[in-house]
Amino acid sequence: MGLAHLPREARLLVTMRAVRSIGQGALVVDFALYLHALGWSAPAIGALFMGALLVSAALALIVGPLSDARGRKAFLRAYEWAQIAAALVALLSPNAGVLAVAAIIGGFGHGLNGGAGPFAPIELAWLSDLVATHDRASVYSLNTAMGFSGMAVGAFVASAPHFLRPLLPGPLAYRPLFILVLLGALIALMLLRRIPEAARAPVAHELADSANARITRAENWTLLKLFGINALNGLGIGFMGPLMAYWFAIRFHHGPLSIGPIMGLALIVTAASSLLVGRLTRRYGAVRSVLGMRYLGLLCLLLLPLSPNFAVAAVLYVARSALNRGTVGARQALNLGLVRGHRHGLAASLNNVSTQVPRALGPVLAGLLYHAGFLALPFFIAAGFQTAYLVLYRRLFAGSGSAPLSPPSG
Repeated sequence: MGLAHLPREARLLVTMRAVRSIGQGALVVDFALYLHALGWSAPAIGALFMGALLVSAALALIVGPLSDARGRKAFLRAYEWAQIAAALVALLSPNAGVLAVAAIIGGFGHGLNGGAGPFAPIELAWLSDLVATHDRASVYSLNTAMGFSGMAVGAFVASAPHFLRPLLPGPLAYRPLFILVLLGALIALMLLRRIPEAARAPVAHELADSANARITRAENWTLLKLFGINALNGLGIGFMGPLMAYWFAIRFHHGPLSIGPIMGLALIVTAASSLLVGRLTRRYGAVRSVLGMRYLGLLCLLLLPLSPNFAVAAVLYVARSALNRGTVGARQALNLGLVRGHRHGLAASLNNVSTQVPRALGPVLAGLLYHAGFLALPFFIAAGFQTAYLVLYRRLFAGSGSAPLSPPSG
């Protein structure tokens, strides 16, 4: 389903994601490099990422269920104002403590794909209310593709510090990139004003209390299993995702001029891959499409740290990104399909938290390993966690290709 065929409100939400993602894409490349230029060590950078991810996960767990009962719009408005404040602070001050607070609030460098940080589950739940169930996988894939496209633009812009150094020496060359975050938040606020408050999904009152309680228990059991499985995926992502630009820098001694375009290319290819997955889900089902691409992505992950040079590593990184992250939209649709509409905020929040909390541990551990000279080990650890995730994910959605395993009776 193309952007033009979406309802007006859904188009505006997807467009918000695209404009927000540009600044995020620039900081995915450059934020860790900015901290490195300021003299931060790899463990310190990893600890900052961990703190930010834990705060984001805690907020997501609270606000997702609240939005099911109290509406979506106010939470997203608050997020954009917080982004404006964080961007202004980071733009004006290099102080380590101040910058750390801004990074935690702004989620700098995490690769959020245009999502609204801890409020991303609210955005997904709102979008699910606006489209038909059978279109959800393709719409979410489009939404993901728009985010990756914006991040690609930002990643290419991330080469700017190389050209700004004659005017802004040292770490100062990185600071103008926070203007992208500021502008993205301002535009998102303007678009948000044009979207009416989301109608709350009705609760199935016609069900008897006992039947409703039984369905709720079944949903909770399935969500609990998904929580545990996603934790494995989050651990794998954390070991290599947030510090990827840093790894390229210390492994091959390249800077933003070459790392930015590679990450930009990866995001463009990933956006195309997301659209492809949206089509594949209609033909082969969401589960088969996700698993097929993720297993190929796992192979690229295993080969990546063995790359003999920057060019080979870049090709494997681009391929791995497309195969792995291109399935995000389909996985989001599957996860929300596990519960009824009035619990979509809860399901999206649990999905977010179950990935982000374990993911928060990875950067610290990977940073310590990099600091000790083990530049390949984090990738192999990540591959181990993601292998376990894929095996259990297949079992969770076993059967017809999309239905989850039944919960225990009683």
